[in-house]
Amino acid sequence: MSPALYLIPVTLGDTPHDRVLPAYNKEVILQIKHFIVEEVRTARRFLKKVEPSIDIDSLTFYPLNKHTQATDIAGYLKPLMAGEPMGVISEAGCPAVADPGADVVAIAQRRGLRVVPLVGPSSILLSVMASGFNGQSFAFHGYLPIEQAERTKRIKMLEQRSYAENQTQLFIETPYRNRRLLEELVQTCRPQTRLCIACNVTCDDEYICTKSMKEWKGHLPDLEKRPCIFLIYKG
Repeated sequence: MSPALYLIPVTLGDTPHDRVLPAYNKEVILQIKHFIVEEVRTARRFLKKVEPSIDIDSLTFYPLNKHTQATDIAGYLKPLMAGEPMGVISEAGCPAVADPGADVVAIAQRRGLRVVPLVGPSSILLSVMASGFNGQSFAFHGYLPIEQAERTKRIKMLEQRSYAENQTQLFIETPYRNRRLLEELVQTCRPQTRLCIACNVTCDDEYICTKSMKEWKGHLPDLEKRPCIFLIYKG
């Protein structure tokens, strides 16, 4: 296998890996001995799920998260520079998309190293596909501000952009604050503005539903502790 930085998607929940990941991904994984990962324990569990016979103790893991120093990240690519393939594994979904893996990919690109993205589930793209909103122009904004006044201001700004630019707006929230965000959305946005809630995408309890704010009001789903993506679009 050619030496490269392979971006290895993982499942978005407890979905069987062979339901959402191509068999080719497994072939690549079994030829890699060095992995840059967001969380070592989660990565080890994922690799064992893909191939139970894999010798985990023979692998080397390099943690890449918000606590990792920039000087450490640069050194992680030494095996690749020596001609060995490396893999990047996120906590969920696709590495380097709303994910710290983007930092090491940027370094690899600057050094002229080959980067190979593998196919796998992206909750961002899947939610856009299922929303019925504009799939040609959309923007993902990550988390909204925690402070209420700032969050309300951001919601109004994103809603205005959806109307002015004909653009789908996506964002997420910490699962235990889902209810509060939903209540604020239906109170803040125009009644005709549409909201899509995409929860546990690809999992057995997947929930994806689009309604106007007026239709959602008084009928909010129970999303307690469930990872979701929220999408708003002009009515």
